[in-house]
Amino acid sequence: MEKSLNELEGSATGESSLGLIPAEVTSRPTWGSKAQYILAQVGFSVGLGNVWRFPYLCHQNGGGSFLLLYFLLLLIIGIPLFFLELAAGQSIRQGSIGVWKHISPRLAGIGFASCVVCSFVALYYNVIIGWSLFYMFNSFYYPLPWENCPMLPNQTVEVPECAKSSPTTYFWYRSALNITDSIEGSEMNWPMTGFLILAWFLVCGGMIKGIKSSGKVMYFSSLFPYVVLFCFLIRGFLLDGAADGIRIMFTPKLEIWKDVQVWRQAATQVFFALGLGFGSVIAYSSYNDRYNNCHFDAILVSFINFMTSILATLVVFAVLGFRANRIAEICVKENVWKVSNFSLNTSGPGLLFPSENITVADYSKWYEEVNHQLPLENLGISHCRVEDEMNKGVEGTGLAFIVFTEAMTLLPASPFWSVLFFLMLLNLGLSTMFGNMQGIITPLLDNFPKLLKRKTLFTVLCCVCGLLIGLIFVQRSGSYFVSMFDDYSATLPLIIVVIFENIAVAWVYGADRFMEDIQGMLGYRPWRLYKYMWKYVSLLAMMGLLLASLIRMCITQPTYQSWNQEKAEEINLQYPKWALGLLISLIVVASLPIPVVFLKETLQGWLKRRRTKMYGQCEYRQGNVVDEITGPVDETIISSGHVGNGYLPVEMEDMAERGQLLNTAEDEAEEDTNNVHG
Repeated sequence: MEKSLNELEGSATGESSLGLIPAEVTSRPTWGSKAQYILAQVGFSVGLGNVWRFPYLCHQNGGGSFLLLYFLLLLIIGIPLFFLELAAGQSIRQGSIGVWKHISPRLAGIGFASCVVCSFVALYYNVIIGWSLFYMFNSFYYPLPWENCPMLPNQTVEVPECAKSSPTTYFWYRSALNITDSIEGSEMNWPMTGFLILAWFLVCGGMIKGIKSSGKVMYFSSLFPYVVLFCFLIRGFLLDGAADGIRIMFTPKLEIWKDVQVWRQAATQVFFALGLGFGSVIAYSSYNDRYNNCHFDAILVSFINFMTSILATLVVFAVLGFRANRIAEICVKENVWKVSNFSLNTSGPGLLFPSENITVADYSKWYEEVNHQLPLENLGISHCRVEDEMNKGVEGTGLAFIVFTEAMTLLPASPFWSVLFFLMLLNLGLSTMFGNMQGIITPLLDNFPKLLKRKTLFTVLCCVCGLLIGLIFVQRSGSYFVSMFDDYSATLPLIIVVIFENIAVAWVYGADRFMEDIQGMLGYRPWRLYKYMWKYVSLLAMMGLLLASLIRMCITQPTYQSWNQEKAEEINLQYPKWALGLLISLIVVASLPIPVVFLKETLQGWLKRRRTKMYGQCEYRQGNVVDEITGPVDETIISSGHVGNGYLPVEMEDMAERGQLLNTAEDEAEEDTNNVHG
């Protein structure tokens, strides 16, 4: 830890006494205002995962207990590592590659790995933006296209696939995705291809002028989702059953703290929520003034992110509670009709006939009392519990594009709420995509200065490449590839990247030196607790998370959710061998730059030291005189002006002496000239 930065880098130049802070400040764009920067960080960290992944995890893992666990891991892992990335980017004012290369050239692979992960995520994330655009444009129809099942041509019978599932499920799988039964190759989904092109056009337009353009877009793309969330929250609280949904959300189940997988899911969500390891946080902070209070920014953005997740979860569960109650009411009416047909009111004492206007709560009590005496399930009479409906289809895209869309069909003025919802998803996706693209473009521009001359062209080229590669996700089987990339391309590589970031700062560069650098920027020394968090607590927690993720991958066969058109339901299928090879290669390719660059720099350093050592052992001896080489020289030849080798003799004085003589001669000539003019 006592090594200097010069020793780490070989021969570092342009370094100040503070260590990380370069002595020579190169010209670099800056944010138009502090508000732009905060909105950019919030916009990147608050994404689609806050709307569908966090509510699902919260509900499936103990409600209020998961919130407490998530908040604990946010303090242990999230804030310290988020502060680390902010401080590193702001002090060095480089992208993810330049930051780690500045600490040690052997660590530059961390930045390249971040770029690869950002590229993978950007490829499929923009497809989700395309889906949001598709639904947003379809929301202008009344009634909504997914409100009712379509009819067979020239018939009055509903399409069987829709009748077996639901209108929203059918619209998602058949109208939007036109999905196949498996991940095997298929033809293109051309309408969705058009929306993918539109999505990349919007991203390219926002990125074309760098942070000057994307920063202004952030005023709308980051703030508008909050307006929509508050509108949905107020409307949701006025719906029947909203209280049931919120009650289910906050019902604690402390026993889940014993499950290692719940800890793994909570820690992974902290990662994705704050955008750790992507390099985008570093890229955004590198455009800050060096003396900006990044410590305050880290705490502010982290808590805004946490409160946004809670706000989104309240909205989701209020609306889902309303939907679940409506479905439960329909279920009760159907079962009351079945009960009347079975004449259960005459089956004996205590088996009271439920009234037609019975509430869901009263029906649940009646069901529990009667079911002890007569097995109602055998008669095809279900319990109609609100909790059971809440558990159905609330994960990932199913929450946004199936369950939530179904809930909106039940609202008055449903097209209005649908447009608002998908416009919110569009803005959440765009603000995150801007961060992903900055995580790719900024470090590459910093590391390859020649690209700066063609910055606009390079940005457009990145977007075009993303569009062309992203065509794999708009096949009819494209959503299966989206799930694969979402599950495997980022999770493990991000954990590995952040572990090495932590090691680079806390152990290679030194936590104490890093704290001194931060003190030089902020004017005060941050809490000493950060030092121990970086060196021990956060690092050990990350290694535990990596180990748990690896164990889960090894003991669980990778599967994906497939839509079976004949059965009209989702089924679990195992990935084919080629798909397993693809998902393993995603993990390997994203992590490979770290060891490759380390070995490359180590080998180059070893060769350089070997050459230096070899040249250092060379001895200088005075060369032999001409007589010793050629023997006695003929005086007649010398007198003729030639030496024994046939060339004219030339007087070679020492270069330093020659330079001095030349300077003296020039000074004398200049003095003579002045005398003449004088």
